[in-house]
Amino acid sequence: MGITSRMIPTEDASARKREIEEKLKQEQETLSFIRENLEKSDQLTKGMVSILSSFESRLMQLENSIIPVHKQTENLQRLQENVDKTLSCMDHVISYYHVAKDTDRIIREGPTGRLDEYLACIAKIQKAVEYFQDNNPDSPELNTVKARFEKGKELLEAEFRSLLTRYSKPVPPILILDAISVDEELEVQEDVVLEHLPEAVLQDIICIAGWLVEYGRNQDFMNVYFQIRSNQLDRSIKGLKDHFRKNSASSGILYSPAVQTKRKDTPTKKAPKRPVYIPGYDHDLRVKHLSDALTEKHGAAAGKDDVLDIEIDSYIHCISAFVKLAQSEYALLAEIIPEHHQKKTFDSLIQEALDNLMLEGDNIVSAARRAIMRHDYSAVLTIFPILRHLKMNKADFDATLQGTAASTKNKLPTLITSMETIGAKALEEFADSIKNDPDKEYNMPKDGTVHELTSNAILFLQQLLDFHETAGAMLASQETSSSASSYTSEFNKRLLSTYICKVLGNLQLNLLSKSKVYEDSALSSIFLHNNYNYILKSLEKSELIQLVTVTQKKAEGQYRELIEQQIYMYKSSWVRVTEHLTDRNMPVFQPGTKLKDKERQVIKDKFKGFNDGLEELCKIQKGWAIPDKEQRDFIRQSQKKVVSDAYRSFLQRCANISFTKNPEKYHKYRPEEVEEMIEKLFDTSA
Repeated sequence: MGITSRMIPTEDASARKREIEEKLKQEQETLSFIRENLEKSDQLTKGMVSILSSFESRLMQLENSIIPVHKQTENLQRLQENVDKTLSCMDHVISYYHVAKDTDRIIREGPTGRLDEYLACIAKIQKAVEYFQDNNPDSPELNTVKARFEKGKELLEAEFRSLLTRYSKPVPPILILDAISVDEELEVQEDVVLEHLPEAVLQDIICIAGWLVEYGRNQDFMNVYFQIRSNQLDRSIKGLKDHFRKNSASSGILYSPAVQTKRKDTPTKKAPKRPVYIPGYDHDLRVKHLSDALTEKHGAAAGKDDVLDIEIDSYIHCISAFVKLAQSEYALLAEIIPEHHQKKTFDSLIQEALDNLMLEGDNIVSAARRAIMRHDYSAVLTIFPILRHLKMNKADFDATLQGTAASTKNKLPTLITSMETIGAKALEEFADSIKNDPDKEYNMPKDGTVHELTSNAILFLQQLLDFHETAGAMLASQETSSSASSYTSEFNKRLLSTYICKVLGNLQLNLLSKSKVYEDSALSSIFLHNNYNYILKSLEKSELIQLVTVTQKKAEGQYRELIEQQIYMYKSSWVRVTEHLTDRNMPVFQPGTKLKDKERQVIKDKFKGFNDGLEELCKIQKGWAIPDKEQRDFIRQSQKKVVSDAYRSFLQRCANISFTKNPEKYHKYRPEEVEEMIEKLFDTSA
């Protein structure tokens, strides 16, 4: 057991030794391999170093050979470039000496039809001028190309004028009317474009203008522009005026037939209201008209009313046309004229047309002033539609004329002020004329119907309704009180109401004075009744009553009281007839008692007085007139009842009295016949 134990470690040591010896052998073999490889690597390194040394030597030899060649080649290339540049500069300089000859034909023939080519030639000439000025200012060639440049510029200016003159045409009236028309059925209005120049022509003009500004150093073309366009603007407006008058005079058409179905009305003016028709009073609507001069100008056959309407409508259309055309002209001008010259050029462009419009407006004011001096106050009615239109368009006017001279901007306000002043004067003088109209016996209606003064006054006031805002503002413009410092619509309305009430008050006073011309007080009452009733009916059937009640709430009731008062006073004229039918002085008797001669005579006198009075009044009053059928029937019926009832009662009292042997001599009329006689009162045809 012990021997075995000692042997195991010995075997392990032997095995361990053998293992170490094997590893050592392997390591030695590896070391030998590494040594061999290192030796080979050293050999290869030595070979590579030898090769690189040889390459470096050869490369240095090549560099020493190539660098001189490269430098020589670079110098040769630089010399070649200098030669080329010199030749190019020589060609360029020589070309300046040939510019005049090369461009002679094109410059002489002008730019028409070949503007781009022409401008290219001008550019060549301009460069030649600049070259000679910088390099050889004393050379004769400089004068030659300068002269050629000036000639080219002159021909460009001539082309600018020629294109504008040839293609600037007045805008056709139909197109203008389309542009200023208002179609109430369309929510969004379509803008009508006014094309003044063909697009190709416009581009040429813009191109020439741009060149003249940048290179031509000349502003004369702007004067040419505004003169030509100013003439076309004025001709366009005059053409519209002529078109309007011809069509209106011949067929009553107020605008172009081509677009007539599209419009309901003129651009700014509603169809004027006609006088309110009151049955029975139509023959009394007599009113004077402005002006005799218009009749002389257009001929009596045209009729004053028609001529006047044409003049007013024509002027109103021309005002709208001016605004639209001026706006269009500015849009065109802005494309052609430099920005800092646009306002001044535009100011000059519109002067002729604007001055003509203002002159025509001044003539209208002067005509109204002359008519007022002749006491033809209805002339103011010509001013109202124009004044209203001017005020409505003032904002557009101001916007269009923005940037123009103060004298240009003030022309419209000056005309408006003139119209307001003369209009307010006419209104005030009209009111005074109503008050002071003389009481002329030969001028009084024989039948007691409506006086001409009443119909004229009411017609005048009715026609103010179309322009109540304008009339109120017109009156307010003459106010100097502090309350008028800031005019409002309500303030103007109260002023107009006060004015209308003043006219009606003056009319009432004058009618009362005129009624005294009649010798018959009953006819005076009929006269006043007819006039008061006519005034009331006119107020009620128009919007006048609404204006009157602004300051006089009880005006309607007051007129009714006046009418009733005159009816009562008229009925009193029948007292001299019906007083014979009363019991006054009637004898008292018993049935069957014989009357005394004196008593019989009293009854005879009563019958005779009644008969004679009835016949006389019916004969006289049958020739009087009450045009209002309702009033006429009312007065007849009420008077018939009063007389008939009194007559029947009288006949009943005398029925059993024997006062004459010839009763038919005194009892001439039956009650029914009396009623028939009264029924024929105020009936000139009976």
